[in-house]
Amino acid sequence: MRDVLLPEGANELAGAPLVDGFQRSITYLRLSVTDRCDLRCSYCMPERMQFLPRKEVLSLEELYKLSLGFIARGVSKIRITGGEPLVRRDIVELFQALGRKIGDGLDELTLTTNGTQLADHSDALYAAGVRRINVSLDTLDREKFAQLSRRDALPQVLEGIRAAKKAGLSVKINAVALKGINEREIADLVGWAHAEGHDATLIEVMPLGEVEGDRVDHYLPLSQVREELESRWTLTTSAHATGGPARYVDIAETGGRLGFITPLTENFCAGCNRLRVTATGQLYPCLGGGERVDLRAALRSDSPDENLQAALDEALRIKPERHHFDISERGADPAQPRHMSVTGG
Repeated sequence: MRDVLLPEGANELAGAPLVDGFQRSITYLRLSVTDRCDLRCSYCMPERMQFLPRKEVLSLEELYKLSLGFIARGVSKIRITGGEPLVRRDIVELFQALGRKIGDGLDELTLTTNGTQLADHSDALYAAGVRRINVSLDTLDREKFAQLSRRDALPQVLEGIRAAKKAGLSVKINAVALKGINEREIADLVGWAHAEGHDATLIEVMPLGEVEGDRVDHYLPLSQVREELESRWTLTTSAHATGGPARYVDIAETGGRLGFITPLTENFCAGCNRLRVTATGQLYPCLGGGERVDLRAALRSDSPDENLQAALDEALRIKPERHHFDISERGADPAQPRHMSVTGG
């Protein structure tokens, strides 16, 4: 990165470990680098999404400086998110800079992607130190993919997944379970992922941001999905954990691992170890909450190091005990007006 690396041994950003008011240690940062995306998934954003003005988005140098502040406070895992992070120009530079912190405060650097840009970036990501990625993929049906994402990009995504595997990246497939859309092919999608050597995780749709249609129509409880999968396969609870909210099972018949992320049917907030920062530097202590702290203002102040530490302390103070997601009433407003692509997936 240009002109932002601290001198060797510098500790301007050092501070106490991040522990919130409920004694949860914060070791995981989900860092959005852009709200822009080259897909328009219907459950995530409207077709005519209004993206942020570029001047409001943190520079790569600011994103790196911010990351150093979190690492100095005990964050050992950083996931780069978006929008689609790989559409940001020169994003590999940020991966390269953060990759040099692996083994020096950082244990893991990873990302969540829609896969469209992986064919071009997989080798560079691996060289930068990334070893594990999540790819969002809700269907293997090309027509249905185009309907969901409003883009005919499934062949491009599958090519990207193959490129990632060839580069040595471990791929996990993330799929949002959608009633009336992909519920009948979830087992086939999981079976395909396992046959390709990939883990898979299923996610309940989250009520964030206004979208066309009503999320009630497509909300599919994963408790119901699990029952259907258990009628087909043998699911055994797994001790595997990645530091995220997924709870895993092993499937005997496929030889693979399957995760469930259940913000609606089975709250997992007691073990929350993460904070989310938007591409504009707004820190949200909870995905489902409106509490936030402005890290961009701290970074661009006359005393950035001191003000950043104070902002992180404030985030710990206001981090709520749990979210209150609910999809039960038709026509209800989303839990939060901001879209998932703004917060960081």
